[in-house]
Amino acid sequence: MPLSSLNAISPVDGRYHRHTHILGSLLSEFGLIKHRVEVEVKYFIDLVCLPLPQLDGFPKDKFEDMRGLYLNFSEADAKRIKDLESTTNHDVKAVEYWIKEEMVKLGVSQWSEFIHFGLTSQDVNNTAIPLSLKRATEEVYLPIIDEVIAKLSGLANDWKSVPMLARTHGQSASPVTLGKEISVFENRLRVQRDAISNAVYAAKFGGATGGFNAHKVAYPDIDWPAFGTQFVEGNLGLFRSKVTTQIEHYDHLAAWCDAMRRANTVMMDLDKDIWTYVSMDYFKQKIVEGEVGSSAMPHKVNPIDFENSEGNFGVANAVLGHFSEKLPISRMQRDLTDSTVLRNIGVPMSHGLIALRSLLKGLGKLVLNTPALEAALEDNWAVVSEGIQTILRRENYPKPYEALKDLTRTGEKINASSMRAFIDTLNVSDAVKDELRQITPSTYIGFSEELVS
Repeated sequence: MPLSSLNAISPVDGRYHRHTHILGSLLSEFGLIKHRVEVEVKYFIDLVCLPLPQLDGFPKDKFEDMRGLYLNFSEADAKRIKDLESTTNHDVKAVEYWIKEEMVKLGVSQWSEFIHFGLTSQDVNNTAIPLSLKRATEEVYLPIIDEVIAKLSGLANDWKSVPMLARTHGQSASPVTLGKEISVFENRLRVQRDAISNAVYAAKFGGATGGFNAHKVAYPDIDWPAFGTQFVEGNLGLFRSKVTTQIEHYDHLAAWCDAMRRANTVMMDLDKDIWTYVSMDYFKQKIVEGEVGSSAMPHKVNPIDFENSEGNFGVANAVLGHFSEKLPISRMQRDLTDSTVLRNIGVPMSHGLIALRSLLKGLGKLVLNTPALEAALEDNWAVVSEGIQTILRRENYPKPYEALKDLTRTGEKINASSMRAFIDTLNVSDAVKDELRQITPSTYIGFSEELVS
C-alpha cells in the first residue's frame, strides 16, 4: 500500500483502495470536474448547432478539438481548474474560465463567451452528477451485482438437492434444501437489481431559477425548454425535470438511494444467514495459505468476509438513508446543503463495492459440510410431525394435530424409532401407515428442489 493510502482518513481511499479505485474517474473530485467540462462543452456545441446567429461562424471542424477537452481530460487539467478555483472561490466558474483558456489555444476564443451562456452552476452540477452516477451504477455497480447473482445461481443449482433443517424463530422447522434457500436470495436480489437498473437519472436544466429567464430575454423566439429537454435527454441520456427551482428536486435520486439500500439489505441478510450457517458448522471455509484467523487461537478460520460485507453494507445504507431523507428538501428556490452532501455520492457506492467484493470472496470459500447437515436432520425427527398430521387430516383421523402435539411435546427426544412406534399405534390402514413411514427429515422437503430454476 503506498504511503498516500496509509495517510488516507477514509478506508475507501486507504485500506480498501484496491476495490474502490475503479470509481475514481467517475465519482471523485476529478470525476466531477471532468463531467462538468463535458456538460459545458456539449452544451456549447449544441448552441452552435441550434444555431445561434452569433455562433454561425464557428468552425465545425473544431468540434472534435472541443470534445477532446473532456475526452482527454487529465489530472493536470483538473489541477489547473483547482488553481483557478482558489481565485474564483467558485468551482463551476473555474471550469468555465479553464475552457475559455483552452479555446484561446484552439484559436476559437472569439466565441468563448457562449461557454456557460445563460446558465447557473446548478445547470452544470445537476447534469454532471447524475451523468457520473448513471455511469458508475451501470458500468461498475450493476456488473458486480450480476456477479453475485450468477454465483448464487450456481450455488443454488449445486445444492438444490441437499436437504437442510429449516429454522423459524431459531427453532427446528420443516426441512428445505440448501439450494432453495440460496435461491431465495438470488430471486430477491434480481428484483432489486432490476429496480436499480430502471432508476431514473434526473437532471435540472433551466437557468437561475428554472425558467430560462436569461435565455428568453436574449433570444425570445427560441423554444428554450424544448432545447433543454433535447440537450439533457437526447445528448446526455438523462431525464430532464421540466419544472424546477434552481436545483433538481432529487426525488428520483432519493428513489435510486432507496433501491440501492434494498439491494444492499438483501445481501446483508444473506451475509447474516451464511455467517450463522458457518457457526452451525454447515459450512467449512477453504484454508488460505498464510492467513491467520486469530492472533491467539491458531485453530480459528473466521467468516471475516461476510462480516466485512455486512459492516460495509451497513455504512453504505446509513449514508444512502441520509441522502434519501435530506436531498429532496431545500429552502425555497435553493440552499447550499445539497452541494456538500452530494460531494459524498461516491462514499456509499464505495462501501457497497467493498461489501460486494467481500461477499463474493466469502461465497467462493464455502465448503459444504454434508455430515453436519445430515446430523441436524437426523437429530430433529419431530419436524416430520407436520406432514404426518396433514395426512391424518386427509384420512379424517380424529384430532391429528393434537395427537402429534402430545407426542412431540413430552420433553422426550423424538427419533426414527419413537416416530415409527407412534405410527404403529395409529388406527389407520396398513397402506397409510406405510405412507407415513416414508416420511423422514431428509425426504420431507416439498417442492424445494423444483423451486430452484
